[in-house]
Amino acid sequence: MELVTGVAERSATEVVSVSALFEGSEDIAAARGLAGAFLTDAQAVHGLPVSRRASDVVELVVSELVTNARKYAPGPCLLTLEIAGGAVEVTVWDSSPTLPVLLGPDPTRIGRHGLEIVMALAESFSLHREPVGKRIVTTIALADTTEEGRAL
Repeated sequence: MELVTGVAERSATEVVSVSALFEGSEDIAAARGLAGAFLTDAQAVHGLPVSRRASDVVELVVSELVTNARKYAPGPCLLTLEIAGGAVEVTVWDSSPTLPVLLGPDPTRIGRHGLEIVMALAESFSLHREPVGKRIVTTIALADTTEEGRAL
């Protein structure tokens, strides 16, 4: 696992990010651990509000997306986590140009529910073909909100 961290300024708003390259199936747990540590540091070091639910959701989304990349694409995958504007953007790039098939809910299907779970939990979800491979991007709010949209 190769790790790159950084803090950058973007229009007077602090942006906190981390990236790591994963090459083996054992790295799925490392990716999940990286996400948890990243959010813990965002809260402790940068004072950003991160709810327990947000942390759990980000770790699950990272686990599902990195698992899919390692399972269905040859070569490494790149995970990038970036916090800006009260949300964390989870991006996973892999070397396969084939976009995943988004299956509808089916309680009788065994397995292949990862993207269904990610789409249900994330505020946004997008797929992008790249010159080499593809990139999947999701966004998850850091703070829990009420039905009226206020932070808890």
